[in-house]
Amino acid sequence: MTAYTLEAAATKAAIASLNLYRTHLSPHKGFACPHGVLYGESCSDYVKRILSDQNFSAAIRQAPQQFRNCRLAAQTLQSRRAQGGCFIIPCCIPIPL
Repeated sequence: MTAYTLEAAATKAAIASLNLYRTHLSPHKGFACPHGVLYGESCSDYVKRILSDQNFSAAIRQAPQQFRNCRLAAQTLQSRRAQGGCFIIPCCIPIPL
């Protein structure tokens, strides 16, 4: 297999994995992606878009920044809760800022 076909296979597998996650796991976890709540595009939406528009390597490079943005969104939502607004449990893995 050439590098191109490995990249394409990895991209397809990642999209299929995201689809499974979004269909079977996400609806049952009991909370929503803070970035999605605050800005309308969840982390899984973002990664799937990068996979579809670019490829697996691009998604791997760009996902950590999205997870940092999600962490900031969670902090914003928690701050709003402290001020009497809504509350959401962070869904993204902790990545140091």
